[in-house]
Amino acid sequence: MFNLFTKKKETKNDESHLSLISIAALMIHSAKIDENFTEKEKVIIKKALIEMGADQNNLDEIIKDAEIKEKDSNQILEFTKEVKNKSIEEKKIVIEALWTIIYSDENADMYETNLMRRLSGLLYLDSKVVGDIKEKIKSSQ
Repeated sequence: MFNLFTKKKETKNDESHLSLISIAALMIHSAKIDENFTEKEKVIIKKALIEMGADQNNLDEIIKDAEIKEKDSNQILEFTKEVKNKSIEEKKIVIEALWTIIYSDENADMYETNLMRRLSGLLYLDSKVVGDIKEKIKSSQ
C-alpha cells in the first residue's frame, strides 16, 4: 500500500528522459528538413543519444516520443533550450550528430546549412567550433 511513495527507477516523466526526447526531436527535425528521414539517420540519432546517457532499452520509446513531439511543434526553440543547458561536450555531441545526419546523404542543402547556422547562435556555440565539426564530418564521409 505504501509503495506509492517509493521512487521509481526511471519513468517517462524523468527529467533526463524528457530532455533526451527534446534533443532527439531536434535531431529528427534536422533529418526531416530534406523531407527524407531515413533509417541511417535514425541510427545516427540513437548513437548520439547513447553518448548522452540514454538507456539502450529506452531508445525506441525516446525516438517514438520525439517524433510525436517534433511533428506537433512548429518551432525549434523548445528543443534547443534543452541542449542549451548541457555542457560544451554534450553540445558538441549534438552538433556532430546533426552534421552527420545532414551529410548522411552526402549533401547539405541551403535549408540544412541555414538550420545549423541558426542553431550555433541559439546554443551559444562559436561558429568556428561548429565549422570545425562540419569539416570533420565532411572529411570522414
